[in-house]
Amino acid sequence: MTSDSAHRLLLLRHAKAEHPEGLPDHQRPLSLVGRKQSGQVGAQLAAAGLVPDLVLCSTSLRTRQTWDLVRGTLGADPALELRDEVYDAGLSSLLDVVRAVRDDVATVLVVGHEPTMSRAAAALAGPDSDVAALSRVQVGVPTASWSVLGFTGPWSGLAPASATLERLGLPG
Repeated sequence: MTSDSAHRLLLLRHAKAEHPEGLPDHQRPLSLVGRKQSGQVGAQLAAAGLVPDLVLCSTSLRTRQTWDLVRGTLGADPALELRDEVYDAGLSSLLDVVRAVRDDVATVLVVGHEPTMSRAAAALAGPDSDVAALSRVQVGVPTASWSVLGFTGPWSGLAPASATLERLGLPG
């Protein structure tokens, strides 16, 4: 793959999590609804042909559980990097993580948190983006929703308004 090749960035907000009293945020587990959502996401991604080559996953329990359950219905086992930076990433730091990906990686899935997942999708969306998807990500996205952004060029060139927001997937 050359630096002029097409790349896809998938941004997945973790599935619905529990809020147990006294448990640190980083250790919050998925709820039963979240477990179901995660399986639905994996099946949706597989059906759409959106199988990542690399997964960049927050280190929180709920994001790791989301990815494990997505992977179970995805029918693939891509490379996984657990990244502390994704847990508390803002837009700038998330872009730094993605820009460091090797250019021979065609599709990257980030499993992260709100509001960063929706803000990243909105910021990266260029003029040819899907209008309905863009309107939705501009106000935030529900748990287990995923955005698909396509762009041409090296990962290091990913910048605001440089990608096309192709769609927003919702579980169920």
